[in-house]
Amino acid sequence: MSIRIRAAAVQAEPAWLHLSAGVAQTIGFIEDAGAGGAQLVAFPEVFLPGYPWWLWLNAVDWGSEFQSRYLANSMTRDGAELRAIADAAQWAGVWVVLGFAERAGDEVYMAQAMIGPDGQVRVARKQWPTPLEREIFADGVGPTVVYHTELGRVGVLGGADHLCPGRRVDLWREQVHVAAFSGFTVYHEVGDDLIAVNSAVAEQYARDNGVVVIAPTALVPITGWSVVDARSPQHLLLSGGGGVARILGPDGLDLVRPLPPGKSGLLFADLVVDGATNPWTDGQDYIRTG
Repeated sequence: MSIRIRAAAVQAEPAWLHLSAGVAQTIGFIEDAGAGGAQLVAFPEVFLPGYPWWLWLNAVDWGSEFQSRYLANSMTRDGAELRAIADAAQWAGVWVVLGFAERAGDEVYMAQAMIGPDGQVRVARKQWPTPLEREIFADGVGPTVVYHTELGRVGVLGGADHLCPGRRVDLWREQVHVAAFSGFTVYHEVGDDLIAVNSAVAEQYARDNGVVVIAPTALVPITGWSVVDARSPQHLLLSGGGGVARILGPDGLDLVRPLPPGKSGLLFADLVVDGATNPWTDGQDYIRTG
């Protein structure tokens, strides 16, 4: 039996280091997704309070002033902010996949919340942040979860985890995959090609696994992040970018034309998931443990 789904992917600039504004922004996108007929809306990795891009700079101490602000503007899984977002999901009647920085005591984790239209919240933490990300984020604990929903089995990975085959195989028997990207600024010593990584990885994942891929991404304009290279005062160390949100079929091709680069909004697409491909009958979440 086939399942028809209308999905939405967020393409937007986060409300950098401003949790209350970010929560309001997130709720606004959930409401817009519901009004547009979406049953599932996916947000970029650590959309709240934004990805800590200062980690990419040569002078790491430049970002030390942001450490306490980042912790203060991270969200707890049992706090009023996530509860407000869950209430919005319930009101709109949509499933929400939300990337956020989760504060737990003095630690911060790269987390993904799966929020149901009944307001139920389940949270998974990224197990292995990259070496740079460990400047901010702690390692998570526990296997990757594939969520069983009435829309099909939905798996979620964030950012660089897509480049690690050992982490990708954990997402077995998924039918819909959310590839949550944080977007890229361009570091002038790396080059513009980095921005294309998101799209290439999402396409390859769809083809390799034969699943629909919803790939939200953050926009990362220069506003608030311009840094001049001390070696060349005329040279900006960062330039804007972020990538383009996409919704792909199992062949890796776009199901709908992407939004223009740099444009904030929701990308909608109508999907058909083959419910007979990998049948399960007991309605549980499936976890690959070995």
